[in-house]
Amino acid sequence: MSIDPGQRPRIGISFYASITRARARVLESGRPYLVLESGRPYLVLESDEADVTVSTTGAGPVTSEDLDTAREIFNAAARYLADCERMHADHTQATDTAA
Repeated sequence: MSIDPGQRPRIGISFYASITRARARVLESGRPYLVLESGRPYLVLESDEADVTVSTTGAGPVTSEDLDTAREIFNAAARYLADCERMHADHTQATDTAA
């Protein structure tokens, strides 16, 4: 956590251990008759040390800003996957070559 004079406090969370679970769901509103408007989507990343939850901006409808954030998360996760796959393949190839 960082607190700078004249700034809002900021919390940073870093996972240096494996994320044990990643899931996305819709939090139900408890009003089953509101099929299209019930609940709100959320994303959870969990490890043994911490849980991080990302959700929409409020209890109202999903906004354009919420969509932009979801797309940023999706694109960042795709880049993360591609980097992990590339580095894993490089490591596997180097290990196979050394053997």
